[in-house]
Formats: sequence, structure tokens, C-alpha cells
Amino acid sequence: MTAQTTAEDYYKAGNEKRKEGKWHEAINCYIAALQLDPDSPAAEAKAMLEDILNFYNKDAYNP
Repeated sequence: MTAQTTAEDYYKAGNEKRKEGKWHEAINCYIAALQLDPDSPAAEAKAMLEDILNFYNKDAYNP
């Protein structure tokens, strides 16, 4: 993204990456959004995505 990229741009890019299943890239976009605007809705989106990843990974190897 360019130097003029806003927190909202990163948030929207993160949503697109999430929909594509590129969760690591989505989290990176949300982090970038939060660096520009700590009150961005990316905070909630990032937390939800981390919860999903923790749920899937926690039980993956525990029968």
C-alpha cells in the first residue's frame, strides 16, 4: 500500500484477505490499521480472527 493508505484501507484489505482464507495476511492488515488508528474496527476483527485461529489450532492435535 502507499504512504497515503489509511487505517480504513488496511481494515478493508484485511476483510478481503479474510474472505479469501488468507488469515495471516488479514491479521497483518488489521495490525497495520491499528498502528494508524487504535480505535479502528480492525481491533475487533483481529480479536475475532485470533479467536478462530486459537480454536482451530488448540484442538487440532488433541483427540
